[in-house]
Amino acid sequence: MKVIRIIYNTITDGFKSVFRNFSLSLASISCITITLILVGVSIILSENVNKFTDDIEKDVTIVVYIDKDATTEEIEKIEDNIKSLDNIDSIEFLSKEEIRKDMSNDSEGIGNILGEYDEATNPLLDEYLVKVKDTEKIGKTAASIKEIAKVNTVKYGEGMVEELVKIFDVVKKITFVIVIGLIVVTAFLISNTIKITINNRKRQIEIMRLVGASNGYIKLPFFFEGIILGFLGSIIPIFIICYGYIFLYQKMNGILFTEVISLVNPDKILLNLMLILMSIGIIVGAFGSYFAVRRHLKI
Repeated sequence: MKVIRIIYNTITDGFKSVFRNFSLSLASISCITITLILVGVSIILSENVNKFTDDIEKDVTIVVYIDKDATTEEIEKIEDNIKSLDNIDSIEFLSKEEIRKDMSNDSEGIGNILGEYDEATNPLLDEYLVKVKDTEKIGKTAASIKEIAKVNTVKYGEGMVEELVKIFDVVKKITFVIVIGLIVVTAFLISNTIKITINNRKRQIEIMRLVGASNGYIKLPFFFEGIILGFLGSIIPIFIICYGYIFLYQKMNGILFTEVISLVNPDKILLNLMLILMSIGIIVGAFGSYFAVRRHLKI
């Protein structure tokens, strides 16, 4: 019961201290709010960049054209050989007749040309559409498919795909570094703001020491005060980021400029984002306050 009473009194003192030193508390909360908004925006951008790059990579397809004289058994064997490769995610067969009909439906001009051919005289080739698990290995996979008997040609946008994969990898790393960097800057700014707050209350701490308060007893209220400041400072960023992103998502129907670039669904990101922002605010506020008392004032 004594421990519970001490914790209760400490938390109560923390709340009283926040309101008693309202102007300094407001400065700390404002610092936390501004920096967490930047962190939240960066995380949202990072998640959407990652989704865009992942979507592009998933759409990369190897088109495998089959020799015109390949028999049904040979075509099936080609499929078995492709499936046996390590990097294969999915494979789909399109007959030359299916391709002819699809192309005819897509364009009236092409339809008129291909309409002169029937199933027996169709000049197109049967093909397999192959998706890979790892686009970084797509060149090696395409080369392996090319070696299979009765495979005529393999196309996947060679050269361009590898460059895109490299660019996407760099973009992911840059966005990750930016987010981590902002979190570090946030921790630094919040910690220094709290140090200034505590420095302005040095007399209060000295009085507590003169009346015989232990170091732990002095530090604990500041620790909980930091938690309160961090929590209060995270509320506004959470509100702005979450409702702002939901509004943007609904306004743009989940896409950015073109259907190729789709936004991350708010349901898949906002809960984690709320927890991240609140955790950063509380943890940095608590430990920033604690270490500021312990080191800055040399208690």
